[in-house]
Amino acid sequence: MPPQAPPPDSETFRMDPVLETLPAGTELWRCHQTRYPGGEFSPVQADVHFGGSRFDGTPLDPYPYLYAAPEQATALAEVLLRAVPFDGSTGTRLIPHARVAGRSLTALRTAVDLRLIRLVTEEDLAAICQDSWLLETEGPGYAQTRRWATALRARVPHAQGLLWQSRRHRPKRALVLFGDRCGTEPVKTDPGGSFPLDTPQGMAAANRLLAPLRAVLVPRTAVEVAAP
Repeated sequence: MPPQAPPPDSETFRMDPVLETLPAGTELWRCHQTRYPGGEFSPVQADVHFGGSRFDGTPLDPYPYLYAAPEQATALAEVLLRAVPFDGSTGTRLIPHARVAGRSLTALRTAVDLRLIRLVTEEDLAAICQDSWLLETEGPGYAQTRRWATALRARVPHAQGLLWQSRRHRPKRALVLFGDRCGTEPVKTDPGGSFPLDTPQGMAAANRLLAPLRAVLVPRTAVEVAAP
């Protein structure tokens, strides 16, 4: 559908979001910058009009957020496969080392039940007067999807996040949690299930996960290794 603003809440034209509970004890995976703890919500607010990601908080609706997925490959794909084409000579998506430098894949586990607005099926999207555009648009469209996140938060004040079908690892799911609604430490890290992506061992593990998606992490070049 063409981009449009969220509808005004009325009896005849209103959003009626579908909710799903993510049970306590659910395993999640997060691809994130290593310098920050895996279970820490991002406090960075996206500009109202530029940059950012699909459902980030903004100065108009400032909430911390945490993107994750129930499966390792999905968490990697959501971050690493953005705008990565298939290489014409290898038939593989070549992920440059710079994209994983300073990143880790961390295992998390939910400490409490979390109520999420479900945006998985066409019926779920229709319930909020939307379609797949909300999950497919990129780049400049993110300013508009963030506006929809704000409208959904206003419509369901007790919703603690959003759940949708990953566009880079269908039909697997991805999610975002709202840090201002999840209480203290809603997710805990599992150090035994985490690893850096910019080490030989981490790259090998990530490549095993990404192989079915015909994607591979490219090692650092000799020039990069020699650079000060």
